[in-house]
Amino acid sequence: MSDAAAVSVLDDLREESEELDALVAGLSGEGWSLPTPAERWTVAHQIAHLTWTDEVTVLSVTDADAFAGEVGTAMADPDSFVDRAAGELVGTLAPDALLDRWRDGRRRLQEALRAAAPGSRFPWYGPPMGVASMATARLMETWAHGQDVADALGVTRAPTSRLRHVARIGVRARDYAYFVRGMKAPEEEFRVELAAPDGELIAYGPEGAPQRVTGPLYDFCLLVTQRAHRADLAVRAVGADAGQWLDIAQAFAGPAGPGRPAREDR
Repeated sequence: MSDAAAVSVLDDLREESEELDALVAGLSGEGWSLPTPAERWTVAHQIAHLTWTDEVTVLSVTDADAFAGEVGTAMADPDSFVDRAAGELVGTLAPDALLDRWRDGRRRLQEALRAAAPGSRFPWYGPPMGVASMATARLMETWAHGQDVADALGVTRAPTSRLRHVARIGVRARDYAYFVRGMKAPEEEFRVELAAPDGELIAYGPEGAPQRVTGPLYDFCLLVTQRAHRADLAVRAVGADAGQWLDIAQAFAGPAGPGRPAREDR
């Protein structure tokens, strides 16, 4: 992405964070303790996870050696370090303090990424990433965990154009979803066509590809962030390989996610 595109993603990340902030800012203590669709995670755990991830992203951008130490800690306990990090923050910070810390981390992350030299690459738990990729990953996670918070609060969020970033990282992570499951990814590209809320068609891959995925942009983002079961979404596949991908797709780094069960009221 160009420098201008990176700035655009950072602007969208700030807006996505502010929208989620508005959902939780006025919550009572009981509201912060509400369970979310993620097993054992409350609203507070969702915000704590975003807080922790923003902070380790700042380390990656500003202090590679300190970040390497974080990676070493994670690799010593790869199956539970994310849960542990969120739990530690929830256990030590009251909701107001947690909210303040999340806001401070978001501010420092924006400053660090905007100040980075053009072409910079930063270490991560997977391959190194540039400014735009870092910001896109943070936006994807903010939206996905924000969806869990919204579900817990019974709030329906209107889809925005920011979802195009979530879809993009979901498409780009196709082969990763196979890799973390020990599977061989298809060699050919898929065609992905997604209908945005404003009527725009967002497309990836060659037009004539026999393996195709179509559906609403919002539903596709729910699928690749594993916030809804495929059976509950209007995302469709043409071709066996495309169909298999929709069963395992994930836009996030780390182990294969368990996904969410299908709704019982279907």
